[in-house]
Amino acid sequence: MSMASSATAFDEVETVTIPTPTPKRSRPIELAGSFTHDGHRLAYTEFGSGDRVVVLTHGLMFTRRMHAPLARKLAIAGYRVVTLDLLGHGDSDRPTDSWLYSMPAFAEQTVALLDHLELERVVVGGTSLGANVALEVASLAPDRLHGMIVEMPVLDNAIVAGLLTFTPLLFAARFLPVGVQGVAAVAGLVPHGSQWVDVLTDTLDQRPASMAALLHGVLFGRIAPPKSARCLLSAPALVIGHQRDPIHPFGDADTLAADLPDAEFIQARSPVELRFDPKRLTEAITAFVERCYKS
Repeated sequence: MSMASSATAFDEVETVTIPTPTPKRSRPIELAGSFTHDGHRLAYTEFGSGDRVVVLTHGLMFTRRMHAPLARKLAIAGYRVVTLDLLGHGDSDRPTDSWLYSMPAFAEQTVALLDHLELERVVVGGTSLGANVALEVASLAPDRLHGMIVEMPVLDNAIVAGLLTFTPLLFAARFLPVGVQGVAAVAGLVPHGSQWVDVLTDTLDQRPASMAALLHGVLFGRIAPPKSARCLLSAPALVIGHQRDPIHPFGDADTLAADLPDAEFIQARSPVELRFDPKRLTEAITAFVERCYKS
């Protein structure tokens, strides 16, 4: 073979580039902890790390577990997320005195969590009861907030529906405690491991006297800061509302967004969009948190 032929053969050899695998993001570290406030133990979980922090609180009778999927997504995006069991919920203490339960008291517990973790300013968010707690935190300690995420707030339009829904549970806890205990016992037999099955069984795991005190304190106390106070809440807010839910009526979310000086409103497609089809709302929440920390 001539030198020319050899060169031609060499030139025809193709160079194959082997793509470098994209490294998988590891699951953020999750650490459970607790602290004492006013003599009662409060439980929380931290997702991820860093100095850009989001604190999430749950709905009435739910637990911090309901926010675990969102917390993990935010942690992957680079935020440190703390989910809190408010008094009377989940792994936190469950006293039987109704005067211990109120929206302002829950806000004080949330601020106490910030003090315990030595956090100066955070984004506070929540769903339903947790949404109202975020509003109370903004009223109680506005200097501690970068912003607030308010999903499904409960204001004046929801009072009647809320009473119709939760008053029977209050009566059951007071006068049919065996029924509440029976439901809790059955829930305890359900195997754990599925996110939303675990959320449901956590919610059903109630203690009659504590449940009655919780519902009495919440239903017959202050639901949210009044309109005159809401108009003064200067922290940026992301308000999420939806149609077709009498306990969390669209009108309440829409009214709240109009009341707050610096609010962005998003309409969810359903009450469970953030739970079962979370991509759109999770992206909106992540973008909002990013804006809060850039401002």
